[in-house]
Amino acid sequence: MSKISLLGFLEERAGQYVSGEEISRELNVSRTAVWKQVRKLEAEGYRIEAVPRLGYRLTAKPSRLTLQELLPKLRTTSFGRRLTLLDVTDSTQNELRKLAEQGAPEGTLVIAEQQTNGRGRMGRSWVSPAGKGIWMSLLLRPPVPLPLAPQLTLLAAVALSRAIAQQLPMLEIGIKWPNDLLVGGKKISGILLESAAEDERLSYVVVGLGISANLDVEDYPEGLMDKAISLKIASGATVDRSELIAAVLEQFEQLYKLYLEQGFAPIRTLWEARSVTLGKQTELYTPQGTVVGLPRGLDDMGGLRVELPDGSTRTVYSAEVGSGT
Repeated sequence: MSKISLLGFLEERAGQYVSGEEISRELNVSRTAVWKQVRKLEAEGYRIEAVPRLGYRLTAKPSRLTLQELLPKLRTTSFGRRLTLLDVTDSTQNELRKLAEQGAPEGTLVIAEQQTNGRGRMGRSWVSPAGKGIWMSLLLRPPVPLPLAPQLTLLAAVALSRAIAQQLPMLEIGIKWPNDLLVGGKKISGILLESAAEDERLSYVVVGLGISANLDVEDYPEGLMDKAISLKIASGATVDRSELIAAVLEQFEQLYKLYLEQGFAPIRTLWEARSVTLGKQTELYTPQGTVVGLPRGLDDMGGLRVELPDGSTRTVYSAEVGSGT
């Protein structure tokens, strides 16, 4: 039995409970096989209610992004104009790196409905259920030296926060250094930049963007809701994913052009205006040890300037941000 035949069976009886015994008999499979296929459909975003003595009932289908819906909404010149849309992949980062190595142009975008091995900063895994979020990677080929790559991380955070604020103005979006987006202190997105360089210049940068758009409480592993939240849960409204993708690409392209024309200064100003890290006593866990102090702003390279208890200033370029008061 394939999951397609089970799905068709449940769709034919929309709104009705169908016993596992009936499904097993009609499709000529074991009850165990039915249960396994139900789990596969659930992993793809289908909602199937299972009630003892009543059976299974299809209650919701995952939304699907389509090129026909997305492309007309794009307001960009190059970002997203070359687009690959996948049902499932291990990671959009991996898919786009392959295209980058093959010479794909700047602005190439890969979107997946589901990632089986999505990843975030510090090697962490990223929850990427089917049809619920925005899991995508964007290719940049910036003509800048390798040491300036961290500036693009901050640029990505500003672009993403501006796009979300545009679509959901009722939410107050803050940026935790360097690029975590928070609502009410809980994380709503992940940003991961991976780059390749040659002779100290960037060959390309793959910008991974994960946005927890329409995840429900039950989509999160136990304990994660203390730290993370979706836009749907935070706002009480289902997010139009294609509209949000278009907004992100538009903001990103505008800020990227500004960055290439005027440098990092305007990006720094925009980032500092949205920061929830600055001016709060903070612990930063660096490879060299813990730094405790008051973050005051960004330096010209994108590092975080921290005022230490003795009044001196230290700039941190790589750290895990801990508690802030």
